[in-house]
Amino acid sequence: MAGIYIHVPFCRRACNYCNFYFSTSLGNKERFLRALCKEIALTSDYLNPQPVETLYAGGGTPSLLTIGDWKIILDALHRYYSFNYLKEFTVEANPDDLQDAEYLRGLQELGVNRLSIGVQSFFDDDLRYMQRVHTADDTLRAVKSAQDAGFTNISLDLIYGVPTLSHDRWVKNLELTAALQVPHFSAYCLTVEPKTTLENKIRKKILPPATEEHAAEQLDILMREATNLGYEQYEISNFAREGRYSLHNSAYWSGKKYLGLGPSAHSFNGTTRSWNVRNNIAYITALEEGRRDYEEEVLSPAQRINETIMTGLRTAQGVNTAAWGNEIKQTIHRYLQQINPEYYTLHGDVLTLTRSGKFFADRIAAALFLEESDVSLP
Repeated sequence: MAGIYIHVPFCRRACNYCNFYFSTSLGNKERFLRALCKEIALTSDYLNPQPVETLYAGGGTPSLLTIGDWKIILDALHRYYSFNYLKEFTVEANPDDLQDAEYLRGLQELGVNRLSIGVQSFFDDDLRYMQRVHTADDTLRAVKSAQDAGFTNISLDLIYGVPTLSHDRWVKNLELTAALQVPHFSAYCLTVEPKTTLENKIRKKILPPATEEHAAEQLDILMREATNLGYEQYEISNFAREGRYSLHNSAYWSGKKYLGLGPSAHSFNGTTRSWNVRNNIAYITALEEGRRDYEEEVLSPAQRINETIMTGLRTAQGVNTAAWGNEIKQTIHRYLQQINPEYYTLHGDVLTLTRSGKFFADRIAAALFLEESDVSLP
């Protein structure tokens, strides 16, 4: 099974912390839709012969597209793909876009069966700090509207480590999420990315800085409270009721094939990784000329293993080294000796992180990365 990701590169307003690719102008929307349809045609053999199991629209803000826009995209996809095996169709949305019952019904009629709502916080002080468009009341209305429309598979995005977010209010965010009876939520640490508005305002002391200590304390609260509220941490940033994992994101972490469509979107077919140009006009112009503007790399054996380590360590299932051969496993074991044993468990061939190890997941993965000389695979 494989997945398709569609990057919708438009936002109503720029959040000050975001470094994803988007534009706040919808002036090129029609050209973008035509270009996207052309890309769908040009990449129609990328996933063959695997059927499509998940479809995910991210951004940007996919909920800015009209039902008519979505029909154009889906008509193009249906010309080249069978969705007989489709299990999950997710659309990311901002709360202020989900106040219209007719729009929600339209999404359902198109086959959307999962919504990922960018809540970030239930407190307006935090939303103002992050320069979000919506309010906390918008969020409550959006979730209720989606549920009233019949959506049962809903995920909320939350952000912790925000300087205005106290520990008590972070707990309240998690409690409100559970009270809304959503089966899934994602929680991300606020990261101050270079060249973002947030980084500029912190540097000029317009806004208070985010600190690692504050974020680490809230990650600890997150892991404890999520468990108490009945959510499983099946990936470091993702929490779900039993059996309610995100199928699309789980496919990323397990190394399944996926096709990325739209500017800045990434694709992976098991041996190569490619990524589209990160610019709307360049993306559109290339496709209007009948070509794609993208880069590609062939992953070496070491790179493929390192990606498995990086993604696997983030999951509850961990990394299974059984198929890697004795020499590679011995190398991994040697590298593990450099890591605090309180941070991981190794049961047979399966390596997982402990709760304390999750604080250092990226560092631990980097410490285990293989050199090309470590790997001799056919």
